[in-house]
Amino acid sequence: MREKLVDRFNRIHDYLRISVTDKCNLRCVYCMPEEGMEFEPDERLLSFGEIAEVVRVLAGMGVRKLRLTGGEPMLRKDLDRLVAMLSAIPGIEDIALTTNGIFFAPKAEKLKAAGLTRVNISLDSLRADRFALITRGGDIKKVLAAVDAALRVGLDPIKLNVVLMKGINDDEIEDFLAMTFDRKLNIRFIEYMPIGHDDEGWKTKYLSLNTVFERAASRGWEVEPASGITGNGPAENHRLKGAQGTFGLIHPVSDHFCETCNRLRLTADGNVKPCLYWSDEFNVRSRIGDDQAVRDLFFRALDIKPENHEMALALDSANQSHTPTVRRMSQIGG
Repeated sequence: MREKLVDRFNRIHDYLRISVTDKCNLRCVYCMPEEGMEFEPDERLLSFGEIAEVVRVLAGMGVRKLRLTGGEPMLRKDLDRLVAMLSAIPGIEDIALTTNGIFFAPKAEKLKAAGLTRVNISLDSLRADRFALITRGGDIKKVLAAVDAALRVGLDPIKLNVVLMKGINDDEIEDFLAMTFDRKLNIRFIEYMPIGHDDEGWKTKYLSLNTVFERAASRGWEVEPASGITGNGPAENHRLKGAQGTFGLIHPVSDHFCETCNRLRLTADGNVKPCLYWSDEFNVRSRIGDDQAVRDLFFRALDIKPENHEMALALDSANQSHTPTVRRMSQIGG
């Protein structure tokens, strides 16, 4: 009898990303359209109790790491209560949060006390006017306050997610790298991905992450490998010589990391996604309360999980073997 979450390519899945809402207070240009998004009504979202039940079953199957995402997860009222429920489940060792940071600072201490271990904060520009344009209205002061709060309460590591976009924020690469010299931060440069786009306009903003090395070299900064970063997942981590912090490169398009994928996703409306990019989904909500039915559904999802996501083929406009998702990143949970 199958007990662990191992797929047909012998990848062991010990990591679940949980979207707690598809709503967001921002409209980042690479994630959502400026208007016209339709959000799930509250009654269609999984309750905290339902989420905890799914996690309890999966913990018995080897899941050890969780990440709470959205949309913007801080929009979910009393999120610290969910963190406490999840951290009390035997087997769960690590609970992370991905947030845009706008509402994080006042809640940082409470979340840490509830069991949050680390945080990823989205920060695509260090310039207030440009940040407001990219996020369509975000206040960078609140995000920088979130970074300070995360450092103050002792979350570790603290990762700043930077989606690199040609002609938009690529002239700030050196500024982000310089942040690592005197602060223990992990700056994560992420390639622009074709998630939820029904046209090929994303290609005009796509930039290879090799640019990061070129910019570091232009400043005379020496780069060395970095290790020991908790939850580094798909990131290829490096350090500027003499820096306290590190930087990571996440390049799903140019150099995909599928061969070591250990992630499954649970959307806010209760769908299990075996792969971020493909359209396959399995709704678990009706099975909650029946542990074996939940197990069987996750095994079914694993059984059809492809070997890779083929985003590189999308970059070249080549044919793909599966159907890409039409859901936006905010609807999936990233």
